[in-house]
Amino acid sequence: MINKTHLTDIFFDLDHTLWDFEANSFATFNQILSDHNFPFETATFMEAYSPINHAFWKLYRENKITTEELRFVRLQKTFEAIKQPQNAAMINTLSNAYINQLSTHTHIFEGTIELLEYLKPNYRLHIITNGFENVQQKKMANAGLAPYFDVVLTAEKAGVKKPHAVIFEQALSMAQTSASKSLMIGDSYEADIAGAIVLGMQAIQFNSHNESWHNHCPIVDNLAEIQQYL
Repeated sequence: MINKTHLTDIFFDLDHTLWDFEANSFATFNQILSDHNFPFETATFMEAYSPINHAFWKLYRENKITTEELRFVRLQKTFEAIKQPQNAAMINTLSNAYINQLSTHTHIFEGTIELLEYLKPNYRLHIITNGFENVQQKKMANAGLAPYFDVVLTAEKAGVKKPHAVIFEQALSMAQTSASKSLMIGDSYEADIAGAIVLGMQAIQFNSHNESWHNHCPIVDNLAEIQQYL
């Protein structure tokens, strides 16, 4: 259960928590694949891409691959998985187009604005994200999320990725608050929840992609449920 007696600051993850990464990726690839007249449906591509992307983001979070490898290999492996292998030039073209267009799409999870409107009068709201600085700022601005948040800290700016303690510590320092007064809301147990709890923050997991159940913090299936805790 959440103890909100001394709670002053709430930190959110962005992708898969407020900003609907899967919906926006689908919209982006739908346009890109259409532009290049690929002979398969976007849904076929995304069925392969989503788990591959998730796996490579885990490797990136663990510093086992670089940004460039993440962006290239996830596409290379997806095309191989659907038996439509592409050369390096085409993959680089598609990767660049994806990065340039992704932030222009504005799908957010149902209940996002309602939750932020509910919390904003009583708490200071912040973002801690493993996404890239330029892309994340554009996502927030285009989706109308930027005005709700005070501190926005990306892994690129922090120099480390969640769940590393340093990124949480930097965010707390920037917000001029402490772990005991703070709560983290995110979709990933490994990156968001475990990382926050280790520092003494409270946490709520938004289980947007069906991670395994645990009893380390409340778990919700939709954003509206969070209001009952805060």
